[in-house]
Amino acid sequence: MAEQYDLIVLGSGPGGYVAAIRASQLGLKTAIVERERLGGICLNWGCIPTKALLRTSEIYHYMTHADAYGLTVERPGFDLAKIVERSRKVAGQLNAGVKTLMKKNKVAVHEGTGAITAPGKLNVTQGDKVTELEAPHIIVATGARARDLPFAPADGKRIWTYRHAMTPPEMPSKLLVIGSGAIGVEFASFYRDMGAEVTIVELLPRLLPVEDEEVSAFMEKALTKQGIRILTQAGIEGLKAGASGVSAAIKAKDGTVSEEQFSHAIVAIGIVPNTDGIGVEALGVELARGHIVVDGYGRTNVPGIYAIGDITGAPWLAHKASHEGVVCVEAIAGLNPHPFKTWNIPGCTYSRPQVASVGLTEAKAKEAGHKVKVGKFPFIGNGKAIALGEAEGFVKTVFDAETGALLGAHMVGAEVTELIQGYVIARQLETTEAELMETVFAHPTLSEMMHESVLGAYGRALHI
Repeated sequence: MAEQYDLIVLGSGPGGYVAAIRASQLGLKTAIVERERLGGICLNWGCIPTKALLRTSEIYHYMTHADAYGLTVERPGFDLAKIVERSRKVAGQLNAGVKTLMKKNKVAVHEGTGAITAPGKLNVTQGDKVTELEAPHIIVATGARARDLPFAPADGKRIWTYRHAMTPPEMPSKLLVIGSGAIGVEFASFYRDMGAEVTIVELLPRLLPVEDEEVSAFMEKALTKQGIRILTQAGIEGLKAGASGVSAAIKAKDGTVSEEQFSHAIVAIGIVPNTDGIGVEALGVELARGHIVVDGYGRTNVPGIYAIGDITGAPWLAHKASHEGVVCVEAIAGLNPHPFKTWNIPGCTYSRPQVASVGLTEAKAKEAGHKVKVGKFPFIGNGKAIALGEAEGFVKTVFDAETGALLGAHMVGAEVTELIQGYVIARQLETTEAELMETVFAHPTLSEMMHESVLGAYGRALHI
């Protein structure tokens, strides 16, 4: 006989497990199904363990530049196995934390591969055992996986996805990174700081193509200065792994193709939604380019079937999935939440330097018909940034010239992934330039640059 629940969540990533917790808080008898590890890709193989690696490379960078701070470090070095071990321990600790949260919130955890067999019915298979579950509401939160090059699938030895790049058996000597989105740039930054030669190949005209053009241009200069070779408007015509390295045929923007040798390659060209094998196509759930189509409450075209997170499309971000999960569950519970929209979701890249943004770029704002006022303030004008030895970067704000609405904010430099939330809150509260100008920012802090950028948009910057 099938086990009965009010809600079943298929997938336990940051969307799925948060949805399960919120459902339990609202009194729904909830089950969650996971085929690998609680916490999903983000916690176990993505957001968190990569930040542990990047923290290591950041400290190593400071060690190798200790003299700039009046310090002496003799013969700095590293143990790659210990670096990976620390990253995996961080992921393991958080995985255990999610297990505790499930227990605390009385969420039933079913380990195995889940598939929806009919509306309200889901089977969990683990080995020879099949467990039948039933619930009037099923949320699909199965996420996405790395996209392979069709002519050169990752082998885990010489050609890597992000998962392989997080647990390297050896340190690359000469690394090819294919794709310059957040994942590609983060790994390029990590491996360059650890001493590898790095080349980034990007098919589009600029690095970090979703970011503001000025941010992209700054990042290209900053990474080039660090010794990273960047090829934009370039493609990979062929990639072949051998016993001792990788041979890549790189087509430059002028059309010429050159054969180059690398020790390893990381493929970071996007993701593929995990819709296969979970039963949604047989049920007639509407898909668009493999992603499940939903409304602002996570509802699909099939009653009782919902979807949240990466499987529903861009932006493919953990915090987007978590918020979608909360909205979806609150709608199921009859709380009448505001429908989920993607207009105010921050994006962060944890490279060195960091990148963070929210809202419209200057170009997108103009394309949308806005007359804009733009403010920009450099890190070199901020006392805290100079004291930290992190004087490279800037903060840029884009306002509607007629209403004063903050249309977008774009930052590059030290700790901007922490600063961006100030602008996110401002946009959520529909703050205008007037309130931001009248806000007192603590001194000395990096956040003062946020204030100065706003002032700068209206010709009132004080420290430049």
